[in-house]
This record gives sequence, C-alpha cells and structure tokens, in this order.
Amino acid sequence: MTLGPVMADLAGIALEPEERELFAHPQVGGVILFARNYESVEQLRRLTAEIHAIRNPALLVAVDQEGGRVQRFRDGFSPLPPMRELGRRYAASRADGIALARQLGWLMAAELRAAGVDLSFAPCVDIDYGVSQAIGDRALHAEAAAVAELAVAWLLGMREAGMAATAKHFPGHGAVAADSHVALPVDRRAWADIESDLAPYRRMMANGLVSVMAAHVVYPEVDALPASLSPRWIAGILRAEFGFQGAVFADDLSMAGAASYGGIAERAAQALAAGCDMLPVCNDRAAVQRLLAALPAGSDAVGRMRVARLHGRGAAPVLAGDPRWQAATIAARELADRPALRLEGGRPA
Repeated sequence: MTLGPVMADLAGIALEPEERELFAHPQVGGVILFARNYESVEQLRRLTAEIHAIRNPALLVAVDQEGGRVQRFRDGFSPLPPMRELGRRYAASRADGIALARQLGWLMAAELRAAGVDLSFAPCVDIDYGVSQAIGDRALHAEAAAVAELAVAWLLGMREAGMAATAKHFPGHGAVAADSHVALPVDRRAWADIESDLAPYRRMMANGLVSVMAAHVVYPEVDALPASLSPRWIAGILRAEFGFQGAVFADDLSMAGAASYGGIAERAAQALAAGCDMLPVCNDRAAVQRLLAALPAGSDAVGRMRVARLHGRGAAPVLAGDPRWQAATIAARELADRPALRLEGGRPA
C-alpha cells in the first residue's frame, strides 16, 4: 500500500478506533498533530509509534513547531524563540546568527525525532514587510538575503537531526495584511516585487530542500488562483522554472483562504492538478471523509515517492546527557525568555 495525498488530524491524546480505521484508508498519507494531541513526551512517543504502526509504509507524522507563538509541544520540549530573534542576532553578528539558526534548527528537529515525529513545517521564510500580523515575528528578517542565509542554516541543522525542512509559505505571505486562516489574502504587487520573496526558496533548493508548503494567497499579477491551487505557481514556476523535485504541501484546505474555491473535493482536485502532493484537511472530520469518498482510486507514484522521502531518518536520538543538546537548550532558553504571543489551537500555521 502506498501513501495517499490526504493529511488528517486526530481529536485527542490517543487514537480512537474510528481514527485507526480512517488512517488505514489508502488515500491517507499523513497525520498532523496539534497542542490538543500532546500531554507529555512519553505519551507523544506512544502516539507516534501507534500511528506509524497502522500502515506500511508508515504514515507521515507532522507538526508545526517553528518556535515562539507557533510551538505545539511545550512542556517537556525546549522553549524555542520566535524566528525574529534569529534575525536580530544576525543583525548584530552575521556569523553568530547563522550559527544560532543551525543550532536551534537541530534542537527543534532532534527533540521531535526523539518523540517519533517525522516532520515539522519549518522554517517560515516569509519576508517581514511589517504588514502581516499572521506572520509578524515568525519572519526571520526584513531582507530576503538574510532570510535565505538563516533558512539554509536552519535546514542544515534539521538535516543533521534526521529531519527534512519544509519552507513556507510559498511564494510569500509577508506582504499581505489579511490572514489566510480567516480570509483570502490578495498580494497585488508586480512580479518584479514578488520575485524577491523567492530568493530564500532558490537558496534552500540549492542546498537540498525537499519540501515546500504553498500559501492560500492570490497574486493577480501572476495568476487569478491562490498559489496553493495554481498550476502556474506550482507546476510552472516552482517545478518547471526552478526545477524543484521535492514534495509540495497545500496549506490546510479547510482554511478560509481556500474555502471560496468549491467544496473540499473541488479544492483538493485543483490542488492536485496544480502539482501539490499532500493535502492537509484539519478540524473538519466530515470534510476528510467526503474527500476520501470523492478521490479516485490509484495514486501519483512520483508524488508518493516525494512524500516518502520526508520520513524521519536514522534512529531516534538520545538527548539526555548529550552536550550538543545541553548547549542548544541553553541558547534557546536565553532567547525564548522574551515574552511572545502564543498561537494555540488546531490550525496549521
């Protein structure tokens, strides 16, 4: 059995019988976890093991664990600073900022891998234009070149811990005020202005990036459809022009930014036709069930191969007593001590 294109969520801290049945469906390929699914590191380790045991090949287990206000697992995990803190360190010392980004990328990934999580949807590589509250301090820096350098360092740290990086939100969410969780943002900039947002993706692709998440944002100078549903953006620019061969996630198809493009089956069909490989559908079990009933049998073999490459690699690290882990937790705590607005609940970020 191959992995399907649907990524679903679950209700609580343990699998229910109906969720086991749902996740065994051939069109399901992954599970996304939220704060409501977490009680302790040991509970999370049991949960991820149970999810992985449902299927062969195992389902992909993912989470948003960027840091700052987007950190689903907290007690028992190192407090990660918002990405902006890395940009501040970079502004003071380029070398120190890059080293810190690599250290904390490793820390985030190593702690998740130790609990059996395959993938964190990080880093956020949106440029900080000072207009998006949804992005805000999740942005690394206001300059694309700095974001690119810091994001590559974060990617390399994650890779050292056995986890693939996922750059988001392609091609860029930082220049719009609206939040795609609750509205459809429209970025009316000309192509020449949008192009600077793509620099981090180009730099990360040159360093082996294998996963991207597409934004529910419309760029009318490029296409009338949001990037997540756009063949122009995904099949055209990302794959054909940039040569990207990795996996593409749509942002959550239950978000308001996608809701005006038909029912869940219609949205999913557009995303798949555009070139997306994985379709998260969160906080709407009925929509997941409708989608699974509507998807045609069979799968895109190339897309399934791309997704399979995102499983965590290597044995789960043993962190207790590891000097690298101890040093990284100290560095993270020093930065995370600044007050930060938490983004809780059950929405991808």
